[in-house]
Amino acid sequence: MHEGQLFVPVAAVQELIDAQFPRWRGLPVSPVSSPGTVNAIFRVGDGLTARFPLQAAEPAAARLVLEAEAEAARELLGRTGFPTPKPLAIGAPGAGYPMPWSVQTWLPGDTAQDDPGASHGLAADLAAFVRDVRAIPVRGRRFAGGGRGGAIAVHEAWMETCFRESEGLLDVALMRRLWAGMRDLPRGSAPDAMCHGDLIPGNVLLREGRLAGVLDVGGLGPADPALDLMAAWHLLDAGPRRAFREALGADDAEWARGRAWAFVQAMGAAWYYVESNPPMARWATRTLSRVAADLLD
Repeated sequence: MHEGQLFVPVAAVQELIDAQFPRWRGLPVSPVSSPGTVNAIFRVGDGLTARFPLQAAEPAAARLVLEAEAEAARELLGRTGFPTPKPLAIGAPGAGYPMPWSVQTWLPGDTAQDDPGASHGLAADLAAFVRDVRAIPVRGRRFAGGGRGGAIAVHEAWMETCFRESEGLLDVALMRRLWAGMRDLPRGSAPDAMCHGDLIPGNVLLREGRLAGVLDVGGLGPADPALDLMAAWHLLDAGPRRAFREALGADDAEWARGRAWAFVQAMGAAWYYVESNPPMARWATRTLSRVAADLLD
């Protein structure tokens, strides 16, 4: 999926766990088929997950990132009505793998790659999760300025790249018109709120159409409170989407920004992963169709 992507053999994972964490020595290791784009995922025994970054970076800096993600996961743990991973350990490079890596608890469930959009139960669960996350105290923190969650307009250059790369894949003229109506949406006076920040299908676990858990929680932090509303377009059809909005009491301005954040994320994923990660590209294209239907209705 990425230039210079790291290869992580099962044997190396087994060797690293056995050498660095004796309490888990001998537990069986198996790769997990995942639509994720950041880590190679391995199940360790019945209750653990080992996550190995796929892109090389300076190891000390990469460890700081993993430590920050673990701290965010600890802050979220037990604060919602739904399971989230518990961070357990950070491993060191070795066995031919050049980066630090992490271990956390395994959560059962199926990722929402097969479109669960018609589920009103999921809409209610997602609203409850977002509400619980927003209730976590910000403690004086502000949006840090990286990625999604600040001003929508700062993504203009990236959107231009996405439009150029999406020729032949999407109706780029339509996408440009939609973006023109979103780019300058005002933030207004809404203060930052705590957000998960990446409620995409691959991070949402389901059981019988209901929310069974939420993954990839290391990005928890303060941002535009509309950011987590993007789940409405990533995961829900029109009817459940309305129920999700009503449950959260989103006004017109906040709802429009949530739609814009969904658009920004989906525009980036649709072309970037079209060959290397088709499930990612499919949900992104589906999100764009939902956004367009909303705005053209």
